Amino acid sequence: MRIWPGQPYPLGATWDGEGVNFALFSEHATGVQLCLFNHPEAAEETARIPLRERTNNVWHVYLPDVRPGQLYGYRVDGPYKPDEGHRFNSAKLLLDPYAKTITHTVGTSDTLFGYRVGDPAEDLTIDDRDSAGDLPKCVVVDSAFTWGDDRPPRTPWNRTVIYECHVKGLTYRHPGVPEQLRGTYLGLASEPIIDHLLRLGVTAVELMPIHHSLSEPHLVERGLTNYWGYNTIGYFAPDARFATGGVGQQVQEFKMMVRALHSVGIEVILDVVYNHTAEGNRLGPTLCFRGIDNVSYYHLSPENPRYYVDFTGTGNTLNMLNARAMQLMMDSLRYWVQEMHVDGYRFDLAPALARELYEVGRLAWFFDIVQQDPVLSQVKLIAEPWDLGPGGYQVGNFPTGWAEWNGRYRDTLRRFWRGDPGQLAGLGFRLSGSSDLYTRGGRNPYASINFVTAHDGFTLQDLVSYNHKHNEANGDDNRDGADENFSNNWGVEGPSEAVNIVRTRERMKRNFIAALAFSQGVPMILHGDELGRTQQGNNNAYCQDNEISWVDWGLDDRDRAALEFTRHVFAIRMQNPVLRRRSFFSGRPVSENGVKDLIWLRPDGQEMTDGDWHDPDNRVLGMLVPGEATDEVDERGRLIKGDTLLLLLNASGRSRYFTLPQLDEPGIWRDVANTARRSPRTVKGAGVQLVAQSLMLLCHERRRS
Repeated sequence: MRIWPGQPYPLGATWDGEGVNFALFSEHATGVQLCLFNHPEAAEETARIPLRERTNNVWHVYLPDVRPGQLYGYRVDGPYKPDEGHRFNSAKLLLDPYAKTITHTVGTSDTLFGYRVGDPAEDLTIDDRDSAGDLPKCVVVDSAFTWGDDRPPRTPWNRTVIYECHVKGLTYRHPGVPEQLRGTYLGLASEPIIDHLLRLGVTAVELMPIHHSLSEPHLVERGLTNYWGYNTIGYFAPDARFATGGVGQQVQEFKMMVRALHSVGIEVILDVVYNHTAEGNRLGPTLCFRGIDNVSYYHLSPENPRYYVDFTGTGNTLNMLNARAMQLMMDSLRYWVQEMHVDGYRFDLAPALARELYEVGRLAWFFDIVQQDPVLSQVKLIAEPWDLGPGGYQVGNFPTGWAEWNGRYRDTLRRFWRGDPGQLAGLGFRLSGSSDLYTRGGRNPYASINFVTAHDGFTLQDLVSYNHKHNEANGDDNRDGADENFSNNWGVEGPSEAVNIVRTRERMKRNFIAALAFSQGVPMILHGDELGRTQQGNNNAYCQDNEISWVDWGLDDRDRAALEFTRHVFAIRMQNPVLRRRSFFSGRPVSENGVKDLIWLRPDGQEMTDGDWHDPDNRVLGMLVPGEATDEVDERGRLIKGDTLLLLLNASGRSRYFTLPQLDEPGIWRDVANTARRSPRTVKGAGVQLVAQSLMLLCHERRRS
């Protein structure tokens, strides 16, 4: 085989049409070998090629005889001195951090990828077991793809409706998806799934992690897998679990999925996990970064570098203070935008990326670099604004240009509809865009990603069916998952056919969905909530790759009614610009007659007072938004006038009569959405009866002369 020196950039394995350049960063290694294989599960190499060229700590070689489809990995030599942070071990085959494709291989029991068990001091001695037979292999890929006229939809934030979903979970049980495509990228791009998304009004899918991931050894020992995928080991490689088959096929199929979604105006947002890797703590497997340059890639304890700093609860934290670790993340982010055409990111445990030693800096290095990047600054950036480190709850503290999962929105809406006292003041902020959190630094209402449910926690059906988590199937004696869910089973724990309980639960689900649709900010729907999906009370189904997690598309009458209601309220949102403002309400007049852009009302039709807001027993609220309170413009820059809307919410246990406000403009009020009734109707009289624990949206239709 011919061997040429090659180039230090780009990192990874790059096919140039004639051969392949291999480049790997390692500052502290003493030697690097490129290992070639002829089978994904091969235990022995067909060749070991020493990388003799080293430029700026990048080891490189060019092989003119290698072609796309070649399987490879690395062995890296260097000191094994855990007390100094070094864990080099040439017995371990290592994945290329820049691999574009990784094969799918599942190990077994306590030997999985060299996993350590037993004496916690075992990591002080080197483990000389060869891992090549167990470890997945990297694959050289040809990136050529016919994108045609593919263009990013670039949906404005104020028109965005996000649908959080799992590639397999959404598609695996859909009867309309061809069997061979179920659970795959191509299944997500199939006509039945796209039709469902469009009819819901979805403008963006937020895919749970699709970077290549591995299951933790303790899950494999239990016969489980990391179904969610928050255990990344390949930041450039689409997960092989979601491909139809064939080595390297996942890159092409992922691109086909993106192209199909873009063709109907749906954006693709990736949930990404740059805060930690699948290598776990010091007793975890050596798969990639640990064996390539442990000191460079990970946060190590300053007092004892044998141990990892863990802000994530997974055993390790990537060290974004290191320039090469930061480069890895930035190169990955740009790759998925430029090469794979994705439209944005949701960053898992984002504060872990911003930590400067033990502090979360609001203008940390990470955010500065992302914001100045000409590629990444143009896509949607969403933070999960908390981690497990000191001061890790950072809702509202991210810079301009970022949106955040608004955990306070979730908790306030749950507590309000559960009937908890003292929720009204918080509810006012959440319905109107959370200005208490996001006005600093010139941020907008769409900085708030509003959600009631997400992958982590109860589904909407379970939120109204269980008072307690039921995670026994996970194998941790129900100790995992959140204990406080602000849920209510409304009389019975779990499924019930009692008419009064079912009726209450269905109404409460409609309350949550309608409030989400009619709140200022960016709504996010959890996949299957519109269909009554249940996880049987499991609020941490990360390891349940089975019917607990998969969406059941076999709908009964209640499920179909819930689906139609969800479609209805989100259609109302898209038709009314006053529900999707780009700026916060000011409380100031927006017309010559002195009408303010937002008016809060109590049941007698009068404006709320401070006493009303702070009455712990007050559970009724009206939100009046005049049609003039729009700030959306058409293609000519003219304001798009909306309809005057009145949102009424009653979380109390009894019906309340709500006096309707008198408007200067003649017209009639029409009940366009009502969680206590299905059919809209014209309001007759001076007020409406607001049923206990219900929501109503009224639209003022101007009288034509």
